[in-house]
Amino acid sequence: MNNHDNHPILFCGAGPGDPELITVKGMKALGEADLVVYAGSLVPEAVLRWTSKEAKRVSSAGMNLDQIMAKLVKGYYNGLKVVRLHTGDPSLYGAIREQIEVLLENEIPYKVIPGVTSAFAAAASLGIEYTVPEVTQTLIFTRMAGRTPVPETENLKALASHGASLAIYLSMALIDEVSRILSETYGSDTACAIAYRVSHPEENIIRTTVRRLSEETKKAGIDRLAVILVGPALEPFSLSGNLRSKLYDKGFSHGYRTGK
Repeated sequence: MNNHDNHPILFCGAGPGDPELITVKGMKALGEADLVVYAGSLVPEAVLRWTSKEAKRVSSAGMNLDQIMAKLVKGYYNGLKVVRLHTGDPSLYGAIREQIEVLLENEIPYKVIPGVTSAFAAAASLGIEYTVPEVTQTLIFTRMAGRTPVPETENLKALASHGASLAIYLSMALIDEVSRILSETYGSDTACAIAYRVSHPEENIIRTTVRRLSEETKKAGIDRLAVILVGPALEPFSLSGNLRSKLYDKGFSHGYRTGK
């Protein structure tokens, strides 16, 4: 078969866990796929309900990069519709860059289908807006340095010093250090939350303060698969004051409305 007639490999975001939080485009891609190589340690089996009965489903949980790419490349050259299924959104801690690099070296086309990351699913469950008018217009995604290092200029203390909304991924094993740094920057009485397996049936979201963050996390037995949220967005509405956007202010004019 002419390789130009083969199907591009699709990197697809599975969303945070709830199979209904995958995008329509992602759902269609799974339904049409002949081969789905999914991140089995994170993507729940429930999301695979969108695949056909004929599709081959392969978990990459125990595979290294070479083994994963061998599956994807072989599927492509065999003329299959191949989907590489990642948790959340592939662009955030998805390790797709190194996979794409291999495809480019082999002149294999690809496309990326975005997904819902856990910080956004957590915001929905909490009923919060990360961008609080006149308080913060910035949301920072980051992680603590572990076996994967973090550039010194992006250490948690430096980022937290901005006082913006902050979502900390992949850092539950370092919760004591996270708590210490957040106490020094945001203050120990600042509101925060731990969102464990958000949108999964076993979802557990704990609202607390920075002071009690480590204690509450350990009490709940949460040591992985959670995101830590902190910043002005987590504060109760009563403490935020009458903060309104200009968008719906009756006295504010814009291209679609004249203010009164």
